[in-house]
Amino acid sequence: MAEQLPLSFVGAKRKLSIGIMFIRQNIQTLRFFRTTPAMRCPYLPHRLETKLVTELSGPDAISQHDTLTDAGFRRSHHFVYKPLCDGCRACVPVRIRVRDFEPSRAQRRIQRRNEHVHATEVQALATGEQYSLFSRYVLTRHRDGDMADMDFDDYRAMVEESPVETAIIEFRDDSADGRLVGACLVDWLSNGVSAVYSFFDPQDPRRGLGTHMILWLANAAAKRGLPYVYLGYWIADSSKMAYKRAFRPLEFFGPEGWMELPTA
Repeated sequence: MAEQLPLSFVGAKRKLSIGIMFIRQNIQTLRFFRTTPAMRCPYLPHRLETKLVTELSGPDAISQHDTLTDAGFRRSHHFVYKPLCDGCRACVPVRIRVRDFEPSRAQRRIQRRNEHVHATEVQALATGEQYSLFSRYVLTRHRDGDMADMDFDDYRAMVEESPVETAIIEFRDDSADGRLVGACLVDWLSNGVSAVYSFFDPQDPRRGLGTHMILWLANAAAKRGLPYVYLGYWIADSSKMAYKRAFRPLEFFGPEGWMELPTA
């Protein structure tokens, strides 16, 4: 269910080659942005992707993260990024508007199908159990992607290198002796929750574990009084991203700010 993280951020072993851009965030603060080198797009064939990147650091890291997430950026490790591809604007930031969200009939069926699955929020610390499930998921769903090469140290860096309020939601199946069947790395924001990366048992796709986890996040955000669930980027021409349109109302970030995504 999750988008692939940028290759430049995956694992401590990989280096980021950068060009520097200067962008004024506000009157008092001058932020330093970098552009990643052009690389193969994991979602659209014959396309190259470039990302605009800045580091989160210092005492204002949390407020910076809130501001930039609300401007369509995503976090990976100590960085936030946004696609800045030459001649392409296919990646659209999307979020669920929690106060108006009602699960569809199909989504309620998925909830019933997973009634034996319970969720627990745990500290953002990598475990071998998580990595085993992550590896099976990536090799099944994203075998040709860069994340298929991640070892445990890379996974641990993805989970633990965060300057903001980050947690892992573990989903366990009570009917299978508490077996871990899904996990979602999340950032808690002042106005919502951001699904950084999610993975689940790929053996039974009809079970809808990916959808079940998003429904849990929407419910958790509502309980905390948070208005949004940030789902990352949606690409109209990517089948991997199609599931996000099922969560209504879904807002997208465009030139005029956040607006509701049309149903068709």
